[in-house]
Amino acid sequence: MWLLFAIGSAVFAALTSILAKVGIEGVNSNLATAIRTFVVLAMAWGMVFLTHAESGLASIGKKSWLFLILSGLCTGASWLCYYRALQVGEASKVVPVDKMSTVLTLILAFIFLHETINTKSIIGMLLLTAGTLVMVIS
Repeated sequence: MWLLFAIGSAVFAALTSILAKVGIEGVNSNLATAIRTFVVLAMAWGMVFLTHAESGLASIGKKSWLFLILSGLCTGASWLCYYRALQVGEASKVVPVDKMSTVLTLILAFIFLHETINTKSIIGMLLLTAGTLVMVIS
């Protein structure tokens, strides 16, 4: 089941990039990010109430609050950078660089979460990095 959601994530992320590139034309990138964030916020809280998950708020521990807030700050910083990059660059070059987060995530997961990196992971990271370089360098 996770694979279907991951594929959905990839499809929607691709659509996000194209729609954002068209929508950001003539709009300040920070304002565009704020509009996008407002829509995401409304959608996320809508899902919380639709699924009756709001009762779980009281049971969230301090550690979870801290890391969810830090994650949110990183998401915000990522989106601000992404929208500015999209505004001044080509989507076909911005998006592959943005997706280097996959490689960085594998490395950080190894360092901080002690997840394993095997030969296939290393080959995949090298291929992703090479592919990004081929797409970006012209």
